[in-house]
Amino acid sequence: MGNEYRAKVFKSGNSVALRLPKALGLKDGDEMVLREEQGKFAFEPAPDRRTIDLTGIWGSCPGIEPLTPEERLFDDAPRAWDPAEGTPRAEGGPR
Repeated sequence: MGNEYRAKVFKSGNSVALRLPKALGLKDGDEMVLREEQGKFAFEPAPDRRTIDLTGIWGSCPGIEPLTPEERLFDDAPRAWDPAEGTPRAEGGPR
């Protein structure tokens, strides 16, 4: 079996919290999964969902090439609120 620790539950806002000992090696911001089974609690690190594995799909679209820097440039589309060409802008309006 492992080490045993004692901790008190305390009120935190509208919830209750349990302060875990630093000796457990957890860092600020670590996400945990908590399970309750028959009145007993167990917790473990949550799986990391921030990474996406693209190794299985890389290169799976033959014939598609990355855009060149020139192809990434585009002209702004005219907007309905843009003044017509040759029409002076109103004072104090957007520039």
